[in-house]
Amino acid sequence: MAEDLFELSGKVAIVTGGSRGLGREMVLAFAARGADVVIASRKLENCEAVAADVRAMGRRALPIAYHAASWSDADLLADAAYAEFGKVDILVNNAGMSPLYPSLDQVTEELFDKVIGVNLKGPFRLSALVGTRMAAGDGGSIINVSSIASERPSPAEVPYGAAKAAINNLTKGLAASFGPKVRVNCIVPGPFLTDISKAWDLEAFNARAKNAYALGRGGEPHEVVGAALYLASGASSYTTGALINIDGLPR
Repeated sequence: MAEDLFELSGKVAIVTGGSRGLGREMVLAFAARGADVVIASRKLENCEAVAADVRAMGRRALPIAYHAASWSDADLLADAAYAEFGKVDILVNNAGMSPLYPSLDQVTEELFDKVIGVNLKGPFRLSALVGTRMAAGDGGSIINVSSIASERPSPAEVPYGAAKAAINNLTKGLAASFGPKVRVNCIVPGPFLTDISKAWDLEAFNARAKNAYALGRGGEPHEVVGAALYLASGASSYTTGALINIDGLPR
C-alpha cells in the first residue's frame, strides 16, 4: 500500500547536524516512521535534547558529539553507531556551515579550510566508512544535503557554494561506487527559515521572496521531510545519484 512506502521500522539512521534545523526535522520524521536514530552534532547537550524527543516516541536514540571537519570524529561516529545498533541503514550528511566574510580577498586560509572541512571532507569520510559497510551488508541509503548555493552562489557564500557543488559531484561518484546495494542521493535546499534565518532581515527577505521565488516565500523546516523520507525509504528504490531541489524555484 502507498502508506507503507515510507515505512522505516527496524531501520537505523545517522543524521549529522541532527540537533537543530533541517537535521532535527529529519531525525523526528525518521523516528515517527519507526527508525532508531543516531543524532550527531557538535554540542552534545543539544543532541541529548533531541534524543529525549526520539525516546518519547518509543524509539532508541544515540546522541554523539561530532565535528564534521574531523577525520577521526567520522571514524568514532561510525564505530559508535555500529557498536550500539549493529548496523546503519540510512546516513544523512546534513552538517554544514557558511560563515560570513567581509570580501573574497579577506577570506582566511583557516576559514576556507573550515568551510571545506565541514561541508565536504566530513561527508566524504563518513560516507566512505558507512557506505563501505552498507555495501558489504544489506545495503542502505546515503542522503547528502547540498544547497542552492551550489548552483547559484551569492557573493557572500562563494567558498560554501564551491563546497556544496563538490557535494553534488560526490553524490554521483558515491552512487556509482556503492551501487547496486547502496543508493546515494542529494537534497538541494533553497532558503529555509531555520535557526540560521534569525540572523536575516526577515522583513526584507520576505518582501524579496515574493518576486524572487516561484512559491513566493522561504521554506519551513518541516518541508524537508517529504524528500528525506522518500530518499531514506523503499519509495526511492530505483533512485540513485539524483539531486532533488527543494528551493521554491528561484526565478
